[in-house]
Amino acid sequence: MKKRIILGIDPGTNISGYGIVEKQNNNIEVKTYGIIDLRKQEDLYSKIKKLYDEVTKLIELYSPTELAIEAPFYGKNVQSMLKLGRAQGVAIIASLNFGMSITEYTPRKIKMAITGNGNASKEQVAMLLQSIVNKQLIIKQYDATDALAVAVCHCYQKKIGTNNNYYSDWKDFINKNPERKI
Repeated sequence: MKKRIILGIDPGTNISGYGIVEKQNNNIEVKTYGIIDLRKQEDLYSKIKKLYDEVTKLIELYSPTELAIEAPFYGKNVQSMLKLGRAQGVAIIASLNFGMSITEYTPRKIKMAITGNGNASKEQVAMLLQSIVNKQLIIKQYDATDALAVAVCHCYQKKIGTNNNYYSDWKDFINKNPERKI
């Protein structure tokens, strides 16, 4: 089976997590994972510029062909969701510039894929993720293990590209999301 390199992103405008895995046959190898800390940036626009630059560096360094990204979750704070959407958009645009396919996953779907429980805690996801990738993970930030979980969740999907959350390029994204046009 063909080797796949997947970039997982847990977007945020203060801290964004990333994880890159390589999947070949039934083996999932962790290439790297960590956080992009945006808290020292002066304003939102500086944050999204830095996020774009850092995601671009990861893509250039590891050459993933697929982006798996956590979809924004609507809680009680609409402003938080809008900021998350901006961070998600930045990661999507950076990936599309490299011709990567894009797939979004809800937090519940990611938790189900890793733990079998859509209401699992971040701690449970991180602990079970270690046994899945057969590697002791250094857990300093749950944003990093969450992003790694997004990438691993993507590995488990049987029919990549058969739903409306798969985009082959920018034009495909716009065609499938006409309401998101400005």
